[in-house]
Amino acid sequence: MEKNLFCELRNKIETWLFSSRAIETNRLMQKEGIEQDVLLEAFFSLGRLDNITMAMGLHPAYLSCFLRTQHALLDLDGPLPSLWRHYIVIMAAARHQCSYLVQQHSAAYLEAGGDESWLGGVQQAPAKLRSLQGLNKLLAHRPWLITQQHIQELVCPGAESRWSLAELIHAVILMAHAHSLSSFVWGCGVNPEPDHTGGHAFSPPSPNHLPCGPHSPAHEDGRQELTDGVMEVEVLMKRMVELQEQEEECTQEEMLTRFERERSESIPTAVVRGAPPEVVLRLVEDPEFSYEDFAPRGEQAPPTMRAQDYSWEDHGYSLVNRLLPDMGQLLDEKFQVVSNLTYHRMAMHEGVDTYTLRKALWNYIHCLYGIRYDDYDYGGVNVLLERSLKVFVKTVACHPEQTTARIYHAFWRHFKHSEKVHANLIVMEARLQAALLYTLRAITHYMR
Repeated sequence: MEKNLFCELRNKIETWLFSSRAIETNRLMQKEGIEQDVLLEAFFSLGRLDNITMAMGLHPAYLSCFLRTQHALLDLDGPLPSLWRHYIVIMAAARHQCSYLVQQHSAAYLEAGGDESWLGGVQQAPAKLRSLQGLNKLLAHRPWLITQQHIQELVCPGAESRWSLAELIHAVILMAHAHSLSSFVWGCGVNPEPDHTGGHAFSPPSPNHLPCGPHSPAHEDGRQELTDGVMEVEVLMKRMVELQEQEEECTQEEMLTRFERERSESIPTAVVRGAPPEVVLRLVEDPEFSYEDFAPRGEQAPPTMRAQDYSWEDHGYSLVNRLLPDMGQLLDEKFQVVSNLTYHRMAMHEGVDTYTLRKALWNYIHCLYGIRYDDYDYGGVNVLLERSLKVFVKTVACHPEQTTARIYHAFWRHFKHSEKVHANLIVMEARLQAALLYTLRAITHYMR
């Protein structure tokens, strides 16, 4: 039975990602043990293998801890009722116009006995759920603006439709989970499920937005493209080695200058989309509210969050575990797995130490959200992340609904799709942690 099932899974994987482009399916399916077990466990647990699971299945160690965390958030005992959990995810995913997640959780909400009228507009939901809308939009787009006042308005004894701290932390993690998962859906171009109407996919390519990767039939000089791509990989590997061997130490002033340079760099995002589908729009309050650069050039920026002053390891982890037992441990495991995930491969090369590249990606995303590590030299970000990669990362992390196939294909042109999915996992988890840190800091200040 398992053999037949796995043949079905293989067929689905082969047709899944970006119009049947190669994704090292044979390498994935030939692996034994935990990799197969994770996909089978997901199938028997969910009753299906959705396209998100298939994408994450390229990285089984991550998929395993992702599924455990999501199961705990949505299904295990906790302060919020099951219907509310799905509805909160729907509200959060709608902020990024993620029809995929809106439809997926609308179906789960209805299957659990939810009132269909709530899906007709957020104004139909109870006042207590509607009171999350302000926090939801800040958490999705500008989490650095969240203060203890926002927390107090929801949990203080005199508040209308008061939230307990345990309920609120559960809701916050659900919202941040949905926001970051929306980034993954858009960043990987996850296709709609067969039972979704419309759903999410990259915009249909227009003559001005055709992918122009090395396998494009429109490409007239494939050999030159291949040569240029190989050279790009060789240059990146050389820079990684040089950074690892670098012995020169910068002063704190120079490191701060390099951080500010990255934080204020102008990286345009790609596209302004049309109006979202009505099924999404009616669930969004203040749809014009969106991400703004943390530090636009020439403007006064909010204070930077220094990781040494408030970090996940020293502050956020224990607070989450106290208010929502075991969730801190599950999130921490997920952060650790994605931070340490490596196959010692890069494009066509084996035996590569990718630590500096992974670290640069994580810290660049936190930089976009105004978080600074005093002991990290942000010069490395500029050395390792070329502009097309920065455009992709910033779009997926900050404006995921503007992601297109064009910007996906523009960076790392000769890397495997699994490596680009890996980059999307880093974006998703770094963004999740950044949003949580700002909210947890506000909760900590409220509790003092």
